[in-house]
Amino acid sequence: MKNYKTLYINLMLVASLGLSTSCTKDFLEEKVTTAYSKDYYNTEAGIQSLSVGTYYQTFALDMNREVPLTANQSGTDEFHVGGDPSNGLWNSYASGFGSFVTVSNSNTVAANTNWDNLYIAIGNANQLIESATNIASTNDAIKKTALGEGYFMRAYNYLKLVRQYGGVPLKLNVSTTVELEFTRATAQEVLNQIIADFTQAYNLLGNTGAPIKITKDAAAHYLAKAYLTRASEINDAWNSSTKTADLQQVVTLCDDVITRHALAPNYVNLWDFKAADGANEKLAELILSADFNSNQLTTGGNQQHLYFISTYDQLPQMIRNTSGGRPFSRLAPTYFTYDIYDKVNDSRFWKSFQTKSMVNNKSGSYYVNGDLGIMYVINTPDDTRFAKTKNVDYAYPGKAKTIPSVYVAYAADNFGLMKDVRFPSLSKYMDGSRLDFNATKGSRDIILARSAETYLMAAEAKIRLAKLGTGSYSDALSYINTVRNRATYKSGEDRKLYTDGSAAWSTAVQGGRAVSFMTENSYYESNNITTPTTAATDLTISSISSLPAQDQAVITKLGYTTDYDRMLCLVLNERTRELCGEFHRWEDLSRTKTLVARAIAYNPEAAPNIKDYHTLRPIPQTFLDGIFKNGKPLTAAEKLAMQNPGYN
Repeated sequence: MKNYKTLYINLMLVASLGLSTSCTKDFLEEKVTTAYSKDYYNTEAGIQSLSVGTYYQTFALDMNREVPLTANQSGTDEFHVGGDPSNGLWNSYASGFGSFVTVSNSNTVAANTNWDNLYIAIGNANQLIESATNIASTNDAIKKTALGEGYFMRAYNYLKLVRQYGGVPLKLNVSTTVELEFTRATAQEVLNQIIADFTQAYNLLGNTGAPIKITKDAAAHYLAKAYLTRASEINDAWNSSTKTADLQQVVTLCDDVITRHALAPNYVNLWDFKAADGANEKLAELILSADFNSNQLTTGGNQQHLYFISTYDQLPQMIRNTSGGRPFSRLAPTYFTYDIYDKVNDSRFWKSFQTKSMVNNKSGSYYVNGDLGIMYVINTPDDTRFAKTKNVDYAYPGKAKTIPSVYVAYAADNFGLMKDVRFPSLSKYMDGSRLDFNATKGSRDIILARSAETYLMAAEAKIRLAKLGTGSYSDALSYINTVRNRATYKSGEDRKLYTDGSAAWSTAVQGGRAVSFMTENSYYESNNITTPTTAATDLTISSISSLPAQDQAVITKLGYTTDYDRMLCLVLNERTRELCGEFHRWEDLSRTKTLVARAIAYNPEAAPNIKDYHTLRPIPQTFLDGIFKNGKPLTAAEKLAMQNPGYN
């Protein structure tokens, strides 16, 4: 679906829900509302165009803005505010975060943006389901596929809604007149519908075209996610009668999916982006991706490369360049993220974060382009080598000069990376294929589902089943260890070697500017290892009574004592190690009701403000102000009754 030819927007649903849509002008200008009548969507060509437009609205649109990071990364244990606080309220939960979000600047994501986008996509999916049902076609490749895609995308958007807001209005047909009266369904009713829709999709779809087409395996993965959500703590008030069966379904579905989606041999294979439609975008591990056009002039583009980068271009001897990225610097890692990895034996930290950059703006003759210009030392608390955390005089090995900018995680002055705007950049979205160093449009796909997560969902289901008396907690370890074993260093592997999507720019100079991307990390400097090693590592967990030291530290900090709490903590930690920054975290912590404790423990901006009610988002005020009851706008009391508790 590389060419988004027709972006059909079912704006009737927006009107019917009384929404003040937050879609950007640029996006609305891409629709062609006068080219076709509604009858067009009863033709095979029309259905295919509608499917493409619904796909774009559901999977790709949010990726050219900041909704994913505000909805699913901010305000968690993994990330806090970086160098730019444009969306800081989504992280801090401070005054100004509610049914309206106080605007800091034009980049601030409104309270209603995510809600509106999801309901627009649901409207599109409803139209796709109706049209695919009614079309007089004998071509199952079109009719059944379109219908399966419609059910999948409706369920996908409702799953995001229920995980963000709890119970929401259910709208399952196409509006023919303006509708203004809506009530919230319960979370149970919404999840029942989601499971029914994903089941329909599973029964209708084939299994070819992944990850850029919606497949049976994608339906199975998300159906498992829906069952796991229904069985999670946030729904414990009503889920006891379905919990065991739901968890058994999770295991069955996950076991089936992973048979066809082998993990990539090396974790770095996932992030080694060289060009659109390259090898890393076709790995068997990938189940579903948001697909982007390599022609950056015709689409909104994937802009997630902007948001996780430190402002390297403000440091001495550095200047912005395409391989280094354009640093909007919205989110920075927390110390939870730095410390949860075994940084000696687990390769995933070093393959997910940039810790070195080259000088690319030499001044005078002392430093030259290509010298090591920035280094982050991600050490451990017991490391006593450093008296201070920044402006460290760190010498090149065997050279008579120091590195211009060195930042240390742990040093005697206790300043640290959390109090600085400099931090290792998450590099999973870096994109050197952009047109120039100021370009915001990227062309790399966004991974939405991959089998490493499928393994971890199965592991979590096994842990939950053990709590219910079915099986043992050790049953989860084989799934967890499969993921961990892929994360090890293999025999002969060069541990300092580094690459990411920055390498998509292959020349040494771009627009007159030298590159800053460096094919080396700070593994040896951070771990204080002086003799390079190429021996294989082992991350196997052999017993639930002997968990890794990194996990035990979190367990101790959060006060967990039972086997269930310890094992759930382990799997949530493993999700960070494997899936850090992949837009799952807020919903995972919300559904497990661990968000508040973890944010207080690890997120310094959120800690003073977060409360139990923040495990659900506020219903947007634009929605409450736009709907009616018995022919009249809602009263203040009726709006409050429809709002999630804690917000006003």
